[in-house]
Amino acid sequence: MSQTIVSVKMDDDLKQEFESVCNELGFSITTAVTILAKKMTREKRLPFEVSLDPFYSYSNMQAIGESIEQMKQGKTVSKTLEELEMMEHG
Repeated sequence: MSQTIVSVKMDDDLKQEFESVCNELGFSITTAVTILAKKMTREKRLPFEVSLDPFYSYSNMQAIGESIEQMKQGKTVSKTLEELEMMEHG
């Protein structure tokens, strides 16, 4: 079976961390990418769930922005942990 070269660009830090994990598992980056390609080819899907972090949702970012603006205007409300727990449990 002939082989071909596949070039992938990624952040240097990510590459180093990826390589470190691969080494700990006893194989190379090439082997890890080949495993991914074989699994995707066989299953015709990504072999893991891809989702967005809900923290970065539009509505959450908007709420955080509003909270920051309130803080800048001195309109903050602080609660103790006990007060927050009381609010949660009614």
